[in-house]
Amino acid sequence: MTEPPVTVKCLVWDLDNTLWRGTLLENDDVEVPDALRDVITALDARGILQSIASRNDHDQAWERLEKLGLAEYFLLPHIGWGAKSAAVRAVADELNFALSTIAFIDDQPAERAEVEFHHPEVRCYPAEDALSLPDRPEFTPAVVTGDARRRRQMYQAGLRRETERAEHAGTDEEFLRSLALELTIGRAGAEDISRVDELTLRTSQMNATGVHYSEQTLRSLVADEQHEVLVASLTDRFGPHGAIGVILLDRRPGAWHIKLLATSCRVVSFGVGAALLRWLADEAARAGQSLTADFRRTERNRMMEVAYRFAGFQEAEHEAAEPLPDAEGTQTLCLEPTRQDPPSHLKVVAPRLFSASRDLTPWVPGGH
Repeated sequence: MTEPPVTVKCLVWDLDNTLWRGTLLENDDVEVPDALRDVITALDARGILQSIASRNDHDQAWERLEKLGLAEYFLLPHIGWGAKSAAVRAVADELNFALSTIAFIDDQPAERAEVEFHHPEVRCYPAEDALSLPDRPEFTPAVVTGDARRRRQMYQAGLRRETERAEHAGTDEEFLRSLALELTIGRAGAEDISRVDELTLRTSQMNATGVHYSEQTLRSLVADEQHEVLVASLTDRFGPHGAIGVILLDRRPGAWHIKLLATSCRVVSFGVGAALLRWLADEAARAGQSLTADFRRTERNRMMEVAYRFAGFQEAEHEAAEPLPDAEGTQTLCLEPTRQDPPSHLKVVAPRLFSASRDLTPWVPGGH
């Protein structure tokens, strides 16, 4: 069976006679055909990021993109007089993407050859192929989630956030409080399942068991009244972080059992894992339930173990009655929960698990 092509995560555009018609240095009134605008917006809607590698005067080119109403679609543009291969490499490094997920489009065969020579993993396309890109399998993700549709905005927010963090003169705690972080916890809907599947597959440092739950398994758990499949999303004053955490909870008689807790590594510094555990402890204390959790030590999840221990979880006297599939060495951790306040640096909006209404209500300091 032929393997499907690796999906392109970022397309790097040349400008002259590729993105727009003509050469900017010869005519500052270059235009972008409507059909190419449609390509740009179609790829953006699929979560494929776009950037630029162009030999041009940066200020003049960027001003033209702004007048054309297209500047917002391009992240980390490299407009100058250096080699295109260096620009493509810089884009991949700045996005932390593998070169095999980068594509490059240019009207000049010599420029494409230069990129291919230095980066054979990068897929290169002639300018005349631009209109066909949305029809190609490598530009057609199997699933387009809500987070994928917002991917560009999330990266743009992240770039602004990191710039301000670097310029912030105060303490890390002061910076966190300045972000106006809001953590929302909700039950997984149909559109969330693919993102939850992805989180359990790709998150390793902040994954309590390292077990991957397939989309089929997740859908069956969502339909099971004994289980909760919860998704955590994060926003701040810069914009959305998207879905960044998942909790799989088995509501057993007398105890809630955390089958999986996983959070994206990119929000570790915001204390999301600890916030989720404090929220669960508060909910369990309200409901008069104890908490147990599966934990399996891996080569990379030491931070998650620390989060559990810091929250007060201890090893149970006996191992789990239902060991995880393909997860030897799984421990059962336990906690007798007490009422908790949320962390001071973020607001938490979450459901009351024991409430028949299942309404979203804020969890606020002093809410005991």
